[in-house]
Amino acid sequence: MSEPEIKAQDVLAASKGMLQKQLYVVFTKPVSGMGPVMAQLPVHLEYQMKLERDGIMFGAGPFWTDDEQKWEGEGMVVIRAKSIAEARAIAAADPMHASGARSYTVRPWLLNEGTMTLQINYSSGKVNVA
Repeated sequence: MSEPEIKAQDVLAASKGMLQKQLYVVFTKPVSGMGPVMAQLPVHLEYQMKLERDGIMFGAGPFWTDDEQKWEGEGMVVIRAKSIAEARAIAAADPMHASGARSYTVRPWLLNEGTMTLQINYSSGKVNVA
């Protein structure tokens, strides 16, 4: 017995009224160890901050090892783009990928559920995201 084919429209219909924000997730991992990754880290972070300033980046960060003690070079970037082709172009332009230090895959992601709490303390200017 085969599984039914679920089309994007089926999911959109089932989640009508939810956020339905189309984003793109870039999964990235080292190609040849951590040396090339660390060599590209400063320009990679500059690129990430530019994406953030330009309103393209939704969020990004490294994946720790399962014991939460080390980083082996993998990460994830969630970006806003008009299409998967545009998202792939944004990912390809990352110096980490353009240099060959890390490879990447891009997946479309529909953000439907979740919550974000933002607390701003006016007197101190402190911001807390929970």
